[in-house]
Amino acid sequence: MTDTNKSATLSIGDKTYDLPILSPSAGPDVVDIRKLYGQADVFTYDPGFTSTASCDSSITYIDGEAGVLLHRGYPIDQLAGKSHFLEVCYLLLYGELPTAAQLEDFEKRVTNHTMVHEQMHRFFTGFRRDAHPMAVMTGVVGAMSAFYHDSTDISDPWHREVASIRLIAKMPTIAAMAYKYSIGQPFVYPRNDLDYASNFLRMCFSVPCEEYHVDPILARAMDRIFTLHADHEQNASTSTVRLASSSGANPFACIAAGIACLWGPSHGGANQACLEMLKEIGTPDRIPEFIARAKDKNDPFRLMGFGHRVYKNFDPRATVMKQSADEVLDLLGVENNPILATAKELEKQALADPYFAEKKLFPNVDFYSGIILEAMGFPTSMFTPIFALSRTVGWISQWKEMIEDPQMKIGRPRQLYTGPTQRDYVDVENR
Repeated sequence: MTDTNKSATLSIGDKTYDLPILSPSAGPDVVDIRKLYGQADVFTYDPGFTSTASCDSSITYIDGEAGVLLHRGYPIDQLAGKSHFLEVCYLLLYGELPTAAQLEDFEKRVTNHTMVHEQMHRFFTGFRRDAHPMAVMTGVVGAMSAFYHDSTDISDPWHREVASIRLIAKMPTIAAMAYKYSIGQPFVYPRNDLDYASNFLRMCFSVPCEEYHVDPILARAMDRIFTLHADHEQNASTSTVRLASSSGANPFACIAAGIACLWGPSHGGANQACLEMLKEIGTPDRIPEFIARAKDKNDPFRLMGFGHRVYKNFDPRATVMKQSADEVLDLLGVENNPILATAKELEKQALADPYFAEKKLFPNVDFYSGIILEAMGFPTSMFTPIFALSRTVGWISQWKEMIEDPQMKIGRPRQLYTGPTQRDYVDVENR
């Protein structure tokens, strides 16, 4: 960010205050209010921080109006179409695309850290079998700080590096273990001869009594899901990770906080909500009824998986995800799955309806990722853990950027107090 030599003038009563205007490399200018409270004894009021920049960052840029998502300047459709997840991880962590030698070294380091400490297996037996996988992941990831003491000193660059690699490497293993535990099957250890996505699918779906071969189409679709969810600027869970890390908390605790935040249905549960909506619709012949309800302003029903809070035109991730959805459904078929048949027909009818085109309510990444995960055989309870697995690299990149920022301060939002003013205590017998 740079000082524009421009300022905004704020008038309060008979006094005026000049507030510097900063200019980012992309996006709107920003009014700098850091000294406002000290100068004028007032705060700004911005519930949800939707008009407040809490930090400066060089990782991800979003233009919701234009449908743009860039990671370190690279468009997401190019990364998802030409690259793969671990290369995108390298880009997010280090700022540049790797050379072939750098990528080989990075992939080797991640692969060699995919196993978890053997004693961590016992953690899972402490949860009820019907525990939600997100509850399990929050607890187990938070507990990693008890096993990996040699990577919790956030002031040490090498500790930060080791913690970053460990979290990226072990998150698929932990997510797969949470899934296996929930269905009563034995844990499957990772294999070093498989790529990141294939390894995850094998840990989820293989059993000891027979060989399991990962279909490359499914592995590619899984890799794209990881890539398309890798980072998304200062969303709720990323902001949670940054706020937790601003206190100096260890990286495992910070990522566990992000997982807990992502669990919320308004954040990481969107693709699960989409599948639940498809189950409510039931069969393709009922789609016109639900489309009519979606158009009715007096009906609270909304089509989940259409439109996006940030993207006001189209979701740039959805085009690539639709391609994967089509490939997966062609491979696995939809004939015996009414949910997938309903999803395909809903997509067709919604895209052909002028109402949705005018409102720019196009299928988003959650619509297609939910379809893919359902087709692969994942229960809806695993959708958000897979999101957490994908987003871990984004959280870590944001965490590292914040820790290395000389301007870092502990997060401390202010408030507009509306409670009682000072009053005197009354003894209980006089109340």
